[in-house]
Amino acid sequence: MLAVLQIIQLLLNLLWWVIVIQAILSWLIAFNIINTYNDFVRSVWNALQRITEPLYRPIRRILPDFGALDLSPLIVLLLIYILSSIVLPNIAASLVYGPTV
Repeated sequence: MLAVLQIIQLLLNLLWWVIVIQAILSWLIAFNIINTYNDFVRSVWNALQRITEPLYRPIRRILPDFGALDLSPLIVLLLIYILSSIVLPNIAASLVYGPTV
């Protein structure tokens, strides 16, 4: 069971990096430092969008519209942090030491 928690932790770390890379790439595209006319940039951008959009969509439904400012990646990163640093260690501790009263 601890191996499953380690795999989940690894996947959460990978997802964290995907979101950070997508945010940086979106800034580079927004400030016209790189453009999506390049096939490689466009394919990477589309792949990152397909990975992260299902995570952002429910949060965007709840958050009010801030115009060009999208806070959904920040909220997803916060949720990943909570899962990886609070929830998963507590589950692992309860598996190792048993439930506490």
